[in-house]
Amino acid sequence: MTRWLAVTAAHAGVTMQDRGRPGLLASGVSRGGAADPLALDEAAALLGQPVTEAIEMAAQGGRFHVDGGAAVVALTGAPMRAEIAGARLAWPGTHRLPEGATLSVGPATAGTYGYLALDGGIAAEPLLGARSAHLAAGIGGPLAAGDRLPLGEGRGAQAGLTLDADDRFSGGVLRLLPSAQTDAFPSEQIARLESETFTKDRRANRQGARLVPEGAGFAAEGGLSVTSEAIVPGDIQIVGGGGGADGQPFVLLAECQTTGGYPRIATVISADLPRVAQAPPGAAFRLRFVTLAEALAARRAARDHGALSRAIRPLVRDPADIPDLLGYRLIDGVTSGHDPDPAADPDQDQDPDPDPDPDPDDGGPT
Repeated sequence: MTRWLAVTAAHAGVTMQDRGRPGLLASGVSRGGAADPLALDEAAALLGQPVTEAIEMAAQGGRFHVDGGAAVVALTGAPMRAEIAGARLAWPGTHRLPEGATLSVGPATAGTYGYLALDGGIAAEPLLGARSAHLAAGIGGPLAAGDRLPLGEGRGAQAGLTLDADDRFSGGVLRLLPSAQTDAFPSEQIARLESETFTKDRRANRQGARLVPEGAGFAAEGGLSVTSEAIVPGDIQIVGGGGGADGQPFVLLAECQTTGGYPRIATVISADLPRVAQAPPGAAFRLRFVTLAEALAARRAARDHGALSRAIRPLVRDPADIPDLLGYRLIDGVTSGHDPDPAADPDQDQDPDPDPDPDPDDGGPT
């Protein structure tokens, strides 16, 4: 019996994404795919199986349920408020979604793009060799209420697992390589590229993100006469090229165009592109050039799936695995079985706002 992922509500920006469509640049279609490919790797490690596609949720999610059987889901990428039948879910993590139960995914609490992957994957029909929506190219589109996606056969994924996610949700350092027109920029501007702090602008989407410098814009010599040529995600175009407010860097992302004529001052290495995509508006970045050897080493580290698998741990610890178990306060607040009378015992602590249903995020098991 085929299982289906049913969408009962979806915010704008909820799409199906995978690893993209390589090899179509000559046909005018950029690779596309997940804005944060590392989130797919995290889902693969949590589910213990290859993950080639997932539901990408930009800033907010929606409501989903599975027909035809239960499913184990993996939640990765930007953490979002999520629950099943009113129970809050740990993020990142794997959770059992019973048949017919509703998975609700609300707004992101950090970062931008959250991901929902499922045991067995999504078995939708590929188009041009991939299942991902490429909004800029008009391939596919956002998911909406009423959509149903066929799921592959489950592979026995385990619920109740988590990992320590890479912190890529608040800005940080972006490593750069020289690009085609780097030498056309004055040395003073190249130095300023590494000395200033840049802020991510609100003008950002799956095509790219504008970075606002502390000072003036940048301009290449002859920057307005650059021949239109092939460009790739990570390239930093200087839009306008006039050196004022219009000379701000624009980092190209997954759905960037295939050619462009703006001068490129540098290229963000592939390992750091998830950091650009995930950072919220207002996040601060510092930029620095690295060697090709350093960039390749970072790429290998980002693709070390073994390291992610070794980082998997259960959401609830087994007491047998806790060497200092006797050092924990396992029982607290024991009474004789009736409500104590605070007036009878002036030393009795009084809680003016008792919480009979503690939030799992306050440290309790989930």
